[in-house]
Amino acid sequence: MINGAHAIIYSHDPEADRTLFKDVLGLHHVDGGGGWLIFALPPAEVAIHPAEPGKPGHELFLLCRDIDAAVKELKGKGVTVEPRLYDEPWGRLAFIKCQGAEASGYTSRATRSP
Repeated sequence: MINGAHAIIYSHDPEADRTLFKDVLGLHHVDGGGGWLIFALPPAEVAIHPAEPGKPGHELFLLCRDIDAAVKELKGKGVTVEPRLYDEPWGRLAFIKCQGAEASGYTSRATRSP
């Protein structure tokens, strides 16, 4: 029945964040018209969590096999990465900063998928 998903990131600086996804993260994209870039994502998963006051309404986790190598590469490309990595029971987290997104950052994690 469902053969894909479309996620939207709201940004106060969409050009800067599109550049991050296009040039730094290297995501393939198409122009949906008028400069609205649509980025291809690798296979994805979705989870439903209880809402918590003060937490963002949505989060985007970018998955990788080697988070230490990913953090090193992102820093080398000028991406702001929070200095601390977080060890969770399901994987390690590193928060990266988008320029104009309302959330304080997005997360890259190493974990297993269904």
